[in-house]
Amino acid sequence: MSIAPSLDRATIEKIVREIVFKQSSGAGDNGSPKAPELVVSVSARHVHLTDEDVETLFGRGAVLTPEKPLYQDGFFAAAETVMVVGPRKRMLPTVRVLGPTRPFSQVELAFTDGISLGIDLPVRPSGKIEGTPGCVLVGPKGVVELKQGVIRAERHVHMKFADAERYGVKNGDRMSLRIHSSCTTTFEDLLVRADATSKLEVHIDTDEGNAVDLDHATKVELLKQ
Repeated sequence: MSIAPSLDRATIEKIVREIVFKQSSGAGDNGSPKAPELVVSVSARHVHLTDEDVETLFGRGAVLTPEKPLYQDGFFAAAETVMVVGPRKRMLPTVRVLGPTRPFSQVELAFTDGISLGIDLPVRPSGKIEGTPGCVLVGPKGVVELKQGVIRAERHVHMKFADAERYGVKNGDRMSLRIHSSCTTTFEDLLVRADATSKLEVHIDTDEGNAVDLDHATKVELLKQ
């Protein structure tokens, strides 16, 4: 008959501390940090505004009212919405404004939104608006005519530098996203947007999310190209 070796109090306390540390820190079984969960979000149509355009659209002294925090820290869906008007007076009546404000105003739409508005949307990374179409924004207190800034946002993945190192990529690289669902699909050429603070999150638009039945996905994988 074998007899299990007895453990002294110090050894037991050490084991307990290690277990508690793993549970509280998210560490893996080998003590290494646990990989963050991959989040895939559908980025619905929305508008980014400058401080000046906020005042024009919503009144002197107006500021955006945070209504719902977004997954990335410091970003939020505002209570404010605007009407987006395209050529021949086609319009989307209530498009959500996202905060915080930016140095320039920008409208991000899905392909089908562009069809509705009569705008041929270029696919661009957020912020790359040179030479893009414009539109008219209508708020309760005023109107803003954008000469440019209406885009279909290029699908992309946010991540920390540590995540980029783990995947073997760097800021500006391209990756693939495999979504397992009733319409299993691989999206290629996701733009990597790596920085010091971003959580691991992929952004696709509503057309892409609907096409792959994202709501019923059973697995998502981020793959190096």
